[in-house]
Amino acid sequence: MALIRATCSDCGDVELRSRDLKVRRCRDTDSATYLFRCPSCSMIEVRDAESHVVDVLLAAGVRSTDWTLPAELAEAHDGMPITHDDVLDFHDLLSTHDWFSTLASMTER
Repeated sequence: MALIRATCSDCGDVELRSRDLKVRRCRDTDSATYLFRCPSCSMIEVRDAESHVVDVLLAAGVRSTDWTLPAELAEAHDGMPITHDDVLDFHDLLSTHDWFSTLASMTER
């Protein structure tokens, strides 16, 4: 198992085994990160990774997970943005006993 040197924000350089890291790759943007838990302070560190770093980590046996952006990002958004007052009104609505039927009637077409 390979030894890999990484940097913790608090502790500085630390040595990890390949099983202590994980690579995450986005299929949509070709961006990647790697993450690890610092062996000294136990903080989880997440770092951006360029393709050559990903290649080295994968060659060293680091596990990899691919993910995709949520489909909602591609949806069309109509109407005004939600305001702070809208959130407060919704909070007040949820405190009523008939909040669900009121909400359902607001969304009927």
